[in-house]
Amino acid sequence: MKQPDSAIGLLYDGRSAPSVTVKGFGELAQEIIALAKEKDILIHQDENLTKTLQHLELGEEIPKELYIVIAELIALSYVIQGKFPPGWKGLSNKLNIKA
Repeated sequence: MKQPDSAIGLLYDGRSAPSVTVKGFGELAQEIIALAKEKDILIHQDENLTKTLQHLELGEEIPKELYIVIAELIALSYVIQGKFPPGWKGLSNKLNIKA
């Protein structure tokens, strides 16, 4: 897989829409990705999503059109990390995921 030439980091605090917290291009993008990996931050590579997000400014919330896509990515990242909402107790066993 080719190295991404841009990186955009989002932060979701659970109260408002996710917002852009970091972005960079070229060499800076590689540094952002390396730091994210170092800190075990999950990385999702999607060229089309990146093209859409790169137009946002730092601190700007994602547009409403992306709420569902980003919500699905956040939910997936929680499941990958073994984090489940209270009503999902036992689901990790069904999915064969160590919680």
